[in-house]
Amino acid sequence: MNREPLVMLLSPAKLNGKRGRMLFNPEAEFSVTRELRSPDGAPLADVFSFVSGLYFRGKVAYTREFARTNNGLPPAWVISAGGGLCTLDERVTLERLRGWAEVSIHEDNPHFTAPLYRHAAALLEAHEPSTRFVLLGSVASNKYLVPLLEIFGEQLLYPKDFAGRGDMSRGSLMLRAVGERRELEYEPVTRALRPSRR
Repeated sequence: MNREPLVMLLSPAKLNGKRGRMLFNPEAEFSVTRELRSPDGAPLADVFSFVSGLYFRGKVAYTREFARTNNGLPPAWVISAGGGLCTLDERVTLERLRGWAEVSIHEDNPHFTAPLYRHAAALLEAHEPSTRFVLLGSVASNKYLVPLLEIFGEQLLYPKDFAGRGDMSRGSLMLRAVGERRELEYEPVTRALRPSRR
């Protein structure tokens, strides 16, 4: 198995759906909503897993099993709206989450792309040239592909088996891979793009 550094980049959960709106309900009594209302906030992995369910839980499990670095830096980063790249265990407060909910995730929105460009460039600079960066997310939209490709280029990969699958299927795929301790195969994101998006 290839043991070069492998950094995972997890696409964000949608905060404007039904589950996302529950986070902002002051009467919600889920453990994660209570934590969010505390001064310390809640771990981002727990927040997005609550919102996205099986899909994000699959990303977290897969990342914790297979992501790896050799320079002491976290091997996994979550794309956020307006906050650039955050670690899975970074704690976020309800106030911070409200700020993210107001930022449109779009390649033409500088409030989203500016911190993402900055953090991604620093991440690339901090790792050796052999490092592979794997996007655990859809490659069917430009919204985060444009800034990520501009920074990582051919070093930006994605799991080949993600192609043609919906979110739930991807989540199940990653959980099965973890259960079998079988790392998925990756290919450059550029191969998945239509000619008009290259």
